[in-house]
Amino acid sequence: MTGILRTSRRRRRPARAGAELRAARSRSGTAHGLDGGVALSTGLLAGIGIVMVYSATAPLELGSVLPQHFLRHASGVLLSLGIAAACLWIPLSFWQRWARPLWIAVVLLLVATLAIGVRVNGATRWLVLPWIGPFQPGEPAKLATLLAVARVLAQREVRGGLSSAQLKEILFLALTPGALLLAQPDFGTASVLILLVGLLLFVAGAPLRRLWLPGSLAALAGALYVALNPYALRRVTGFRDPWSQASDEGYQLVQSFVAFGLGGTTGVGLGDGRQKLGYLPEAHTDFILSVLAEEMGLVGVLIVIGAFAALTLAGLRIAQRARDPFAALVALGMTGLIAVPAGINAGVVMGLLPTKGFALPFLSYGRSALLVSALAIGLLLRTAASEGRRGGSAREARGETT
Repeated sequence: MTGILRTSRRRRRPARAGAELRAARSRSGTAHGLDGGVALSTGLLAGIGIVMVYSATAPLELGSVLPQHFLRHASGVLLSLGIAAACLWIPLSFWQRWARPLWIAVVLLLVATLAIGVRVNGATRWLVLPWIGPFQPGEPAKLATLLAVARVLAQREVRGGLSSAQLKEILFLALTPGALLLAQPDFGTASVLILLVGLLLFVAGAPLRRLWLPGSLAALAGALYVALNPYALRRVTGFRDPWSQASDEGYQLVQSFVAFGLGGTTGVGLGDGRQKLGYLPEAHTDFILSVLAEEMGLVGVLIVIGAFAALTLAGLRIAQRARDPFAALVALGMTGLIAVPAGINAGVVMGLLPTKGFALPFLSYGRSALLVSALAIGLLLRTAASEGRRGGSAREARGETT
């Protein structure tokens, strides 16, 4: 076993190393049941998100003190806090036991979306649920698939090497929702799901000779999908030369460039941005970072990127410190669930990646992504807390003091 799961095997540490570990945990807050790096960075991002959603949506409802979009987003943030807090009380064994049923549930939701979902902008990605309203099953599909794959890989830690049967099971777990997402179509979400599963396999120590063929086939399938679907191909051509298609496929990217240029170093001031006034499409969702760049400048963008970097490093630290294989894989998967979409969103609005509708976690308007991100943070905090308590109990059993 390699990487993070190799670290998870370590049960005993020298007394000096134990003292250093206790000090590090005390500084991060894990010893008290809450990882400070995760909590603080998430709180900062959520706070900035509330401010920016208000700024981006206020022009949509002139004369209204509190825009409806803002109220829905703020209530979603409060609900997300409750979800994250509730996860602190749910043991990881619950998620390990219910990983497969949760995966089956989201697959059924994806099937229902194709059958009776709401079609918006040429894609059927939304399902209207009783008492919940519009919901995007593609978001929880990523989380449930990661949990199910982590469960299989954790069993592999007990049974020994990754068998062909287990590899086939993992491919089935990943490709089933991936195919349903492509049918919507939602190429971006399907690609991220496959990428995150591949990441879990790699860090779990799966032999590269078993990964290169599925990885090559996935890359080839992605290239064929883009080539055979005009809408996807247009996005790639618009990305390659947006200025020559500034009124067509390159329009969003050009307007994003304008927002970044107007913002400069410190921005034009909160609420004073102009690109959100009908020039920049999806200003409150996919391109919220462009609005922030115009109003808060390079300084604001660096604060957001720094917060995501801090959150990612804290999540990787939790995964590396975890002793239980399932806990380590869950921590890594939940970190990737936040970090990868954030990186893609930033890359899109800065012209580093082809235009694709990705929410920026905790900043973009949209409850589906917000609630799933909060669930991922809750699982990450639960992993940090449970592994910290387990370490404390082990030290007490050896007669060490804190």
